[in-house]
Amino acid sequence: MKIAHVITRLIIGGAQENTLLTVLGQQQDVRDQVTLITGPGLGPEGSLEPTAEAEGVDLRLIPSLRRAIHPVRDWRASGVLRRMLSELRPDIVHTHSSKAGILGRRAAAQLGIPAVHTIHGSSFHRNQSAPIHWLTIQAERWAARRSRRLISVCDAMTDQYVSAGVADRSLFTTIHSGMDVDRFLRPARSPEQVRSELGLEPDHVVVGKVARLFHLKGHADVIRAAARIADAIPELRFVFVGDGILRRECEAQIRQAGLTDRFVFTGLVTPERVAELVHAMDVVVHTSMREGLARVLPQALIAGKPVVSYDIDGAREVVISGETGALIPPGAIEPLADALRELVLDQPLRVRLGGCGRERYTEQFRHQTMNRKIREVYADVLGSAGG
Repeated sequence: MKIAHVITRLIIGGAQENTLLTVLGQQQDVRDQVTLITGPGLGPEGSLEPTAEAEGVDLRLIPSLRRAIHPVRDWRASGVLRRMLSELRPDIVHTHSSKAGILGRRAAAQLGIPAVHTIHGSSFHRNQSAPIHWLTIQAERWAARRSRRLISVCDAMTDQYVSAGVADRSLFTTIHSGMDVDRFLRPARSPEQVRSELGLEPDHVVVGKVARLFHLKGHADVIRAAARIADAIPELRFVFVGDGILRRECEAQIRQAGLTDRFVFTGLVTPERVAELVHAMDVVVHTSMREGLARVLPQALIAGKPVVSYDIDGAREVVISGETGALIPPGAIEPLADALRELVLDQPLRVRLGGCGRERYTEQFRHQTMNRKIREVYADVLGSAGG
């Protein structure tokens, strides 16, 4: 089988890690030829391109393929992408992310190549203006008509797209985002060593957040919640893993709250290091306002850590209040502070919830499981296409 994956950019992020693991899994089969087409990884989030190159991935770069809408660049990228696919002549095109999903499925349809698209997170959401929201849904409907199958990383994505009239439910298949589970079961270094490097003491209780320092990721909400509980819990510390354009703004908010000695910023880290950082935490908090199914949620649970998360998109499919963590209404600072306080002060509860999460989700989120299910989708698509 010849497979071409298309993604807008290969930054360090959940959708990109998912896509790269899919490519690496597929290229292990010597019968397959796999190509990964991407735009440049611009911005402060870091890039997975060096990892892909080191693993011998057939990586093709389209400089004009960018995340922001730009008619001239988008038209140029569309033409380059069509020429690439025409030369490669893959049996199937698998697109990821909104921009690459639109352009990639358009090019595949023009060339008569079956296309599959993975929805890592909804391209339309309540924080958009009404005109942009409407236009995005129309674009997704148009692209869906050029798709043989839509893969959702959680059931919530399917529900949102069906409710918006993007496509019939029969076109969707849920395949949870795969990851290197063993890394989260057995970290490369001990939690004690990692905590020491971060300046954390053995008696500190650590609440960690793993996310780009970017809009809608909810770092400010964690800071507000911290201000409500920090005085009563002197051993409480917070770790922000990641970097982004809001770094200085977050640091300023922390200074204004008088919490500078309570927060640690790791800066940009590689995906491989996330596992050891999660193991160095006692509780993982996730306050993003928009996400498909954030990878850090199952990652934390597989590492045996309870999660406090906003109840958005696919979070409730792994975060079960009283069993694996606590679900909080988005933006509800007091309930967020209360949930964190309870877990920080109750070590047996943390152990029970984290252990339940590890037992439930370890096998479900193995990347080998994801790749097997994707392969089944390909086989079904190509079989129905007569290929």
